Parts: sequence; C-alpha cells; structure tokens
Amino acid sequence: MIKQAGTIAVYVDDQQASLKFWTERAGFAEVANHPMGPDAAWIEVAPPGAQTRLVLYPKAIMPGWEEQKAAVVFECDDIQETYKTLSAKGVRFLEAPNQMPWGTYARFEDIDGNEFLLKQ
Repeated sequence: MIKQAGTIAVYVDDQQASLKFWTERAGFAEVANHPMGPDAAWIEVAPPGAQTRLVLYPKAIMPGWEEQKAAVVFECDDIQETYKTLSAKGVRFLEAPNQMPWGTYARFEDIDGNEFLLKQ
C-alpha cells in the first residue's frame, strides 16, 4: 500500500531562483543537490522534518513539461497564520483561505507560475 508521496516534480525556468524562493520565502530546506550534466541539477526541497520533497526540475531538459501538471497540497496546522507569514515574505496567493466542508484551503503560486494549495 502506498503510504505517502516521495517526490513531486515542479518544472522551473531557473533552478537557483526557484531554490531561493522555496528556501528563503517558503521556509523549506534544501534536501539534495546533485549535478545532472553541465546545466542542471537534481534539487530537492522540503519543509523541515517532512518526508515528501519537491524536485525543482529544469524545464529546459524536459520536453513537454507544459503538458505535465500536478496538484500539490501542503497541509498546515494554522492556515491563517501560514497565509500571513508567506504573504509577508512575498509569496503570491491566488486565493485567500476559504472554508469548505472538507477543510480550509488557500491557493498560491511560485515564481514560475506553478500553483499549489495549503490545507488545514
């Protein structure tokens, strides 16, 4: 039985700029950074203590990246506080926290236009 997601690919224009976004603005930690040839690296980031990681995959070496979309939901204990903290650090939210019968959600994007959800 599958227990959790291990890694989720996020297709980015500039790996270093994306790494800076996730570590400096979103508070993630750099988990792995291995060369994949002269112009790319296998870069993984994750919230501290998390087991599931984002792979910051370069669009330039991934033909057809624009067709591949993933719905990524990050869980948090206090969505209002998380929303305020991330907004203050420059994270662009597409939707403020919104109460649904199955949880409270907010939608944000990274610097490459990839969309993500927060859930409480």
